[in-house]
Amino acid sequence: MAHYDNAYSRLIATLKVVLPLGALAILSTVFLVSEPRTAQDTIPYADDDLDEIVRDQRISNPTYAGVTEDGTAIMLLAEAAQPSPDGPDSGSASEVIGVMETPDGGRLDMAAGAARLDGAEDALWLTGGVRVVTSTGYRATTDEIVTDLAATHLSSTGAVQAEGPPGTLTAGRLEMRREGDAYVLSFTGGVELLYAPPKD
Repeated sequence: MAHYDNAYSRLIATLKVVLPLGALAILSTVFLVSEPRTAQDTIPYADDDLDEIVRDQRISNPTYAGVTEDGTAIMLLAEAAQPSPDGPDSGSASEVIGVMETPDGGRLDMAAGAARLDGAEDALWLTGGVRVVTSTGYRATTDEIVTDLAATHLSSTGAVQAEGPPGTLTAGRLEMRREGDAYVLSFTGGVELLYAPPKD
């Protein structure tokens, strides 16, 4: 029995030395045999790829809310937006809808395929089939609208087609602006109206 205990003890003592040395040898071969890596191997992106990733930064479902100097509340929602390299306050967005609520109780709803924000100028360009609906009963479409985010002012940059209480009309320009305490929507520039008499 004593002989067995001595042999067992010697085996344990031997394993305590051999096993750690074996593990150390295996671990050292991992580092010695592995291929050296360069910075190019460890970073899978080239400079051009990184620039593209930065440019393509997108924000999903962003919202913007603000109030103009004269008290009109503006809210904008978009499907996606991304910053512009032109400045921290600039950017672009897609599938935009917006609401303007004037202090006199009026409301104007907007929708567009795209938008571009210039924070330095407090201006928002809506493009891509812009649609406007007012609380006074007008529905208008145009190619582009510029909105002043600091003061209540909105205007189209080109021709507009609209339907409203008097009928169907086309005009060279649509504009909403403040006049005194009122907010006026006007159509100017070769206005053509197809009058629709009120139904009895």
